[in-house]
Amino acid sequence: MDVLIHVFVALHIIGIASLLGGFLTQLKAMSGGTARFSPAMLHGALTMLVTGAILVGLNQADDQTVNNIKIGVKLALLVVILGLVYVKRDEEKVENSLFGLVGGLTTANIFIAVLWT
Repeated sequence: MDVLIHVFVALHIIGIASLLGGFLTQLKAMSGGTARFSPAMLHGALTMLVTGAILVGLNQADDQTVNNIKIGVKLALLVVILGLVYVKRDEEKVENSLFGLVGGLTTANIFIAVLWT
């Protein structure tokens, strides 16, 4: 069971890397007002959602404690991120405020995962 959990943790990290990497590659475009949400950002957010749900189930099946409040906060942030990226995915330009919000929420999600014990 531990190996399976570690595999899904790795997939979860790949998802957040895709989301954050997509944001970081658009920072220069953001300064010019031409930033847009890339498909990698959408796929990364979806990967995070699916693997996160699987991880919660696997940890509960393995009788490990799951901090439901932490998971709820992370899920709420991810739903906002996913909603913004999904709705604005076909736009040629995204407002800097929305684009920055997605980057900020993604970073907050990472810090919550790492620091909230």
